[in-house]
Amino acid sequence: MRRTGTTRRNALAGTGAVALAAVLTGCGGGDGARRASATADARAASLRAETALRTAAARASTTLLTRYEQVAAAHPATVAGLAPLRAAVREHATVFSGGAAEKPAAEDPKAAALPAPPTDPGAALRELAAEERRVADERAGTLLRTGPELARLLASVAAAGAAHAYLLTELAKETSS
Repeated sequence: MRRTGTTRRNALAGTGAVALAAVLTGCGGGDGARRASATADARAASLRAETALRTAAARASTTLLTRYEQVAAAHPATVAGLAPLRAAVREHATVFSGGAAEKPAAEDPKAAALPAPPTDPGAALRELAAEERRVADERAGTLLRTGPELARLLASVAAAGAAHAYLLTELAKETSS
């Protein structure tokens, strides 16, 4: 006849299973809750840093766009050459700002703080190329401080900025001759 009820063997096996489950789940004195809280805090800090980088990148693109508009207004002969580059910079500003339309240059308080472009079209284009290079280098320098998605975007826009700098330099040579 088979015995019914709890046996010593079943009790020991059940206790061992419960102890093993507690060890495997990390249940011990609230460490799991502290770890979860620290992880959540780290994610929040990372999100804040990424938002700050996006905001700075949007601001830099908007300022660069204002600079393009100033050069185009001061030197109408450069408008055709600047148009595709200016459109790309406008797109960059839109992407970094999350799709929100950027402020028109006239309403941007930074636009008033920017110095007028040089009177020579070639010098104005070289100055714009230098600004594109500076912004591209700044963006490339932030790649290691952000997550993969924003890093890819920053790298792509930095590469576009380097290409813009090259094209502006070539346009300056054509304009000067």
